[in-house]
Amino acid sequence: MKYYVYFDAYGHARQAINERELTEHYQNDVDKFWEAMCRRGPNANEEHLTGHVGTLSFQNEKELTDYLETLGDEISGFYNADSDSRPYNF
Repeated sequence: MKYYVYFDAYGHARQAINERELTEHYQNDVDKFWEAMCRRGPNANEEHLTGHVGTLSFQNEKELTDYLETLGDEISGFYNADSDSRPYNF
């Protein structure tokens, strides 16, 4: 199943919806979902839109949840000097 995940300007996953929810709430338009997640009020204009929507495919919602929970592990592992975490080449 496809999931649509809104990532804020810092790359943090803020909201995830599935194909059915995209159709029901946003007329199957990813841009409408993105705009709804970005806006900070009814008077916000397009100049202040940030972040992006990623399209991810998983067998079920548990796989999506597991994936989202591990985001950033490589960065925290690097700063904690975990031996298997080498996200950067120096």
